[in-house]
Amino acid sequence: MSIENTRQFIRDEAERFGAKTQNEFSKPYVERNNTGQEALKDNGAYFGFIHQEEETSGPFHDFSLTIFPNDQGKPWLVCLGIGSNGFKNDYELANYPGLRRLFSKLINDKGFCKSDFSNIETSLPKDISGSVDLQHIKNTIKNYTKVLPACQIVDDPESEEGKKIITAFVAGYAKLRDWATNNTHRKAISEALAPFLKTQVIDEAQEIKNLLNERKYIVLQGPPGTGKTRTAKEIAEKIKAKTFFTQFHAETSFSDFIFGIRPELNSKELSYVEKPGPFTEALQYAVKFPAEEVLLIIDEINRANLSNVLGPIFYLFEHKMDTANVEIEISPDFKIKKLPDNFSVIATMNTADRSLAVVDFALRRRFAWYSLKPKEIISKQFFKDEFSKIQEIFDWYASSTELSLQPGQGYFLADSEEEMTNRIKYEIFPLIKEYLQEGLIRNATEEFNSYFTMRINQSLFE
Repeated sequence: MSIENTRQFIRDEAERFGAKTQNEFSKPYVERNNTGQEALKDNGAYFGFIHQEEETSGPFHDFSLTIFPNDQGKPWLVCLGIGSNGFKNDYELANYPGLRRLFSKLINDKGFCKSDFSNIETSLPKDISGSVDLQHIKNTIKNYTKVLPACQIVDDPESEEGKKIITAFVAGYAKLRDWATNNTHRKAISEALAPFLKTQVIDEAQEIKNLLNERKYIVLQGPPGTGKTRTAKEIAEKIKAKTFFTQFHAETSFSDFIFGIRPELNSKELSYVEKPGPFTEALQYAVKFPAEEVLLIIDEINRANLSNVLGPIFYLFEHKMDTANVEIEISPDFKIKKLPDNFSVIATMNTADRSLAVVDFALRRRFAWYSLKPKEIISKQFFKDEFSKIQEIFDWYASSTELSLQPGQGYFLADSEEEMTNRIKYEIFPLIKEYLQEGLIRNATEEFNSYFTMRINQSLFE
């Protein structure tokens, strides 16, 4: 394996991703090379790129693309590194969740990715620093063990698989350094990363159907626009269920959902009539027709005070618990010991609604939880470019919790360019502005402002 061949390969890839030096005053990176014969005897041999403002020798700051080679035909280690002097320009970048997300996807079972890229105090785990694949450079790795936030063992850097991994690391470094200056560069970076960023195509409806068959009571959770209610109805059609539907709100009560009484408005004298709620109606139907599948859909389940709404029926949702010795009264003439086998519940929950009550752990234990995430869909009405831009901003700047705020694919369906522009202006723009006003996804403020200014000529700060 030739070190010089690989060095040249990496330089060529960097140039392909936009790192070509425009003039003597504009350098996209400083190249370091310490691969002399003495260094290669496990004495700190490495080469790669460092920040353009650093020197060609001596300690340095900030993120680097660092490769630990050898001339013995043994595995190399390819890394996103940090200079031993720590951070000077890149500390803010190190805290962007998207940087870690990106490099974590480039790592397989022979690699490692830190949970916090700004952490330069924690060493590599022993399964990397003490790996049998790296015994020939163990002393070298020991010297840098605290400043390697992402690393990957490459068995043969000149093999097709080895080149693919190295190219992806160079592309990741190109992305964090923002080398790309045109669409050709951006396309090359995307293509290099694509094999590692592919998401598995999942038949969500089938997965949910299988989960419902196993657990009976599930909650579909996700950001607005991810099709939670539509999916619940699709499942109802798949299982050919008799469907009952209700939507919770802040004033929903036990008498609304289970059983209550209502004034008889057509009577000359004050009187009351019994009023079974949707839960009781669905349950009675399931008991009466045991051969039919019955599905109760509860939309926006966490908008109500669930303890008040569910009352004693809460007990009936216990998974795999024998409830036959306890009888629960649903209404004066209707008592049951367990929910029928043909009775299921799908509830939906909007994870972006910050005003909602927190769902307690007891309810979480009784239901299975399935997350629906924003995704590209195949439709002539789907504006993929707009969706991808918003998704890219969220992926790079949003914390794991804030990812649940990303507008779903439903926001990007329109019959015309004009309609899509209006959706951005009157739906997506106000939504993002509200998030920012609540102190959410603040790292992305300027990115969002730039997007909206260019797309609809409207600033978040007007």
